[in-house]
Formats: sequence, C-alpha cells, structure tokens
Amino acid sequence: MVLFLTDEEVRGVLDLPSLAPVVEEALVKQANGEVERPERPHYPVGAGLDSPEPLGTGLAMPAYVHGGEYFATKLVGVHEGNEARGLPTIHAQIVLADARTGRPVSYMDGGHVTNARTGCIGGLAVRALAIEPVKLGVIGAGAQARWQTRAVAALADVERVSVYSPSESKRECAATLRDEGLDASAVDSAADAVRDATVVVTATTSTDPVFPADALAPGALVVAVGAYEPGMQELEPATFDRAARVFADVPAEAATVGDVAATTLTESDLLPLAALFEGTALEGTAVDGGAGRRSDDEIVVVESVGSAVLDVAAASTAFEAAREAGVGTDLPS
Repeated sequence: MVLFLTDEEVRGVLDLPSLAPVVEEALVKQANGEVERPERPHYPVGAGLDSPEPLGTGLAMPAYVHGGEYFATKLVGVHEGNEARGLPTIHAQIVLADARTGRPVSYMDGGHVTNARTGCIGGLAVRALAIEPVKLGVIGAGAQARWQTRAVAALADVERVSVYSPSESKRECAATLRDEGLDASAVDSAADAVRDATVVVTATTSTDPVFPADALAPGALVVAVGAYEPGMQELEPATFDRAARVFADVPAEAATVGDVAATTLTESDLLPLAALFEGTALEGTAVDGGAGRRSDDEIVVVESVGSAVLDVAAASTAFEAAREAGVGTDLPS
C-alpha cells in the first residue's frame, strides 16, 4: 500500500520546531558528501497551449541521504501567471520510496514540505548568525516570505516584522502574520523594510535586485532564498561587498545563481552553512570554531538555493509521523 497525504494532513504532522533539527542534520550530511543529489533539470512547460511561449517551468528533484530508510523525488511546477488565476505560483508533489527495495511508500503534497524545510534554512541561519531580538525586514509577500517569517519566529526572538512587496499583497501578508501573533506591518518601500532591520529576508522570484545595499544597517544578516537559477537576482553586488562573509546551503550551486554571478565571488568564497551547525569548521572553510560572525557590526549574507536533500529528510519525517498518528489514505501500489 502507498500512503497518500494531502497538504492539510502534512501540515498536521510536520511543525517547524521539530523539523528544524532534521533540516540541520541533512545540511551537515550534504556538506560532508553523505548524500546522493543528482542534478535537477529545469524545463519550460506549456508552450503551444495558449501561445508559442512557455507558461511555466517544470523541475524534477531527486535525492537520498545515506543511511536513510527512504529516497524521494519531488516534481515541481513554477507558474508566475498563477497569481492572476488565484492559484499558488508553485505546485509540488513528492514520491517517497523504500531505499532497500525501491517500493513506493508514500505520495504526498509537497507544498508544505517545501515551504517548511525552506523556512527552516532561514530560521536556522537566524538562530546561528543574527543579533537578537530580531527586527525582521521581509522583501516579498508570498508563501515563502510567510514561511521564512514563521520559521525565524519559531527559532528566535522576533521583536517586529516589516513586509514590503510592490503589490498590495504586502498588506495581506502582514495581516496574516499579525493573526499569528507577530507584530507585523506593511511598509511603503524596500528601503523602509531594510532600514534598521537586524535580519533581512528576500523571498521573491525577481530578476533584479530588490533592495538598496546602502540601506543595510551594520550587523545585519541577509538571508536570500528566492534566486535558484542564473537569470534570477535579489541582491545587489554591493550587498556582497559590504558582507564580512557569505554562507550558502549549496555553495557549488549558489555560485551560479544571479546574486553571486553578478559579483567576483566564486564557489571557494562561499562557506557552507553546515559549518555553523557542526560547531567546528568544515574542511576548506575559515569559520573559527563554527562561529559565523566576529563582531556585532559585521554584515553576513546567507545565499540559499534549496536542495532535494531537505525534501527527502522532511518528507521522511512527515511519512513516519503520519504513520504513527494514523493520518492519510492507504492506496493500492
């Protein structure tokens, strides 16, 4: 039998505080080479339906963590036009299979898994690198902007949240976060969101920088999670110029996205985020004792491109929790 889990059912068994250590362990294993993570293909979809132009992007993201009971493949669709349709920009499904036999064990909605595991990257980065209490500036107002904020609040002391988006969605986002108990407000410009913030999160699909680097306050932590391919860019090169050091969840891939590609930085200049969690420097890094900052005035950047390794870790956790709770629907395999 294959366990089918809806988005609502995954939400019921996967919470941020319990998922954070799972993501942390997966990042460490990834940095130490204890994973299998084939290159994820990106391909245009929808060409020839309404016009010769593609309507979106398809992605396939397979992964396995050594020693894990399961391996997974996530199938993703990214359609920017969905906002006008009243639909999420990103849809995802995850197939989980037994690592010993290859037998499929679960098919689950990947939306919550993706949002929660990506949120945990920001939350873990803030816990390790931010000056508290956190004054959070968020650029973007979609699902990931909200999940980054939730994860940061789950793992750190958040004093207030300022949300900016060029659309009116910023007001809805701020209202949702207020309903969840956060002191959140919409602001009129990206500079307003960034100014005086101790943490800045960018969660957009932009192809151009989304805030002015000179608005960053001393000591700010910048967590950029939106760009995942060369044509996408959220940060000005000047942001990296101001940074004392730059961390990345996947340095080899982060070096190719628009944020870093617009600078003179290379893969060797990016420190693995996992170095912070091991407590000691990983081979090839210069992180003293695992500490990510040497003074409260340093600006630090975390560049995140995401990884299917986190999907398989989170999906495995959700599957086991669902089995234990008796949640989901068994279907013939």
